[in-house]
Amino acid sequence: MSLWSAWWAWFVLAALLGMAEVLLPAFVFLGFSAGAVATGILVALGLDLGLGGTLLLYALLSGLAYGALRRLLGRYRGDVRIIDRDINDN
Repeated sequence: MSLWSAWWAWFVLAALLGMAEVLLPAFVFLGFSAGAVATGILVALGLDLGLGGTLLLYALLSGLAYGALRRLLGRYRGDVRIIDRDINDN
């Protein structure tokens, strides 16, 4: 039994990526973590695609999760708020 077909390995990877999301200033790791959880669930249910198929499934699920989270949580637009009135002026 290889490590890629062990369901717990995917959940460990998801936990590590979740910790990386908290510790590092990036929004990328959350999608990868969700993809690892989804892949772990499918592997636990008995899906066996081999190494290449499982990694492809992980990549697709991570991309879908990243896109869904981007749409749900919004995107940083880099807009600058221009303030034309000082709150101290009466």
